[in-house]
This record gives sequence, structure tokens and C-alpha cells, in this order.
Amino acid sequence: MDVVRSIVLFVVAAFAEIGGAWLVWQGAREHRGVAFIGAGVVALGAYGFVATLQPDANFGRILAAYGGIFVVGSLAWGRVVDGYHPDRFDIAGATVCLVGMSIIMYAPRG
Repeated sequence: MDVVRSIVLFVVAAFAEIGGAWLVWQGAREHRGVAFIGAGVVALGAYGFVATLQPDANFGRILAAYGGIFVVGSLAWGRVVDGYHPDRFDIAGATVCLVGMSIIMYAPRG
């Protein structure tokens, strides 16, 4: 159950962080206004709180593992929201990151 909870939290955290960064990007670079930037800042703050809900208590491990989720989530966000088409090297790199994340987070420890 802890693994399922952890995965769900990683997905929620990715949505908050990537979505927040996207909103700030839209507000600043695409000139969509302060409301986008403000919503992005709130979402980025929410990401920070979601990370604290992970069952593992090791900050460094959580953030290192989240890096793999962030890579995969960023490519997925780009595909769904911005129409970006990851190439085979993007997919290969994301797969390596996801495997590394799984080892960091879920390897059996005695």
C-alpha cells in the first residue's frame, strides 16, 4: 500500500510542479498575465507540500526519485498540453530516469 500511495503522491506532485511551472511560463513568456503567474506560484507551493506526504522520511531520496518522475511527467505534459512529440531519445532517456527513480525509491532495504 505504501508503494501505491507513494506513486500517487509522485503523480500529484508532478502535476502541481509541472503545471505550476507551465502557468508561470504562460504568464511571463506568452504574456497571459499576472493571474497565470500567481496560479503557477500557488501550484508550485502545493508541490512542496505534497512531497512532504511521502511515506519515506528521507528528503534527499524523495527529491532524487522525484527527478525521474519530473522527466517523464514533463515529456507527457509537453505531449498532451503543448503538442510536443518526444523522439526516441527523449523516450529512452525518460525510461532510464524512471528505472533509476524506481531503484532509488523502491529497492528493498534491510
